Amino acid sequence: MQFKDFAHIVLASGNAGKIREIQVILGDIEVLPQSQFKVSEAEETGTTFVENAIIKARNAAEQTQLPAIADDSGLVVDALQGAPGVISARYAGAGATDQQNLDKLLIELNGIEAGQRTARFVCVMVFMRHADDPLPVIAQGVWEGLIMEHPAGDNGFGYDPVFWVPQYKCSSAQLTPEIKNSLSHRGQALQSLKQTMCARRLSDDG
Repeated sequence: MQFKDFAHIVLASGNAGKIREIQVILGDIEVLPQSQFKVSEAEETGTTFVENAIIKARNAAEQTQLPAIADDSGLVVDALQGAPGVISARYAGAGATDQQNLDKLLIELNGIEAGQRTARFVCVMVFMRHADDPLPVIAQGVWEGLIMEHPAGDNGFGYDPVFWVPQYKCSSAQLTPEIKNSLSHRGQALQSLKQTMCARRLSDDG
């Protein structure tokens, strides 16, 4: 079966924003949220973004019997030896709010000079044709920046208010959605996923 033969792909998320972004990239392949199929959440037991993305994609494919896409994203801070990393969404503990995670990050970086506050957003996306797919498509996006000492901006979510974007001299939360999507780790990963899927599609057709 070729990629172009898939009419539907399940996204291992219920996030409406992610669904819209992926739908735009994949065009005529309909992207459906796993919540539509009452898929139970996968336990993210991996120690890397790749492992967790595969776990989530496999879980969605297995429970829906449809091809699936999953992403795992987070913030990697050099001065914190890569933290918060794969636990970015629960850095301040299970069920933590964005504000609690952000507050903990700033406390951990207290006293660290501006030049040492280098960081990056990372996104890994995985496409699996089925739960036992031996050759999943894996794409990655990385967005480099710095962690600010104080939040700024009302757009975005998560760590966006403290993620300094040197190119625009503002925080990610001060960018318009259009500019953010053109720069972001998720946007990069989506474009890479599309290119790889198209290349694989051409290979299949050959």
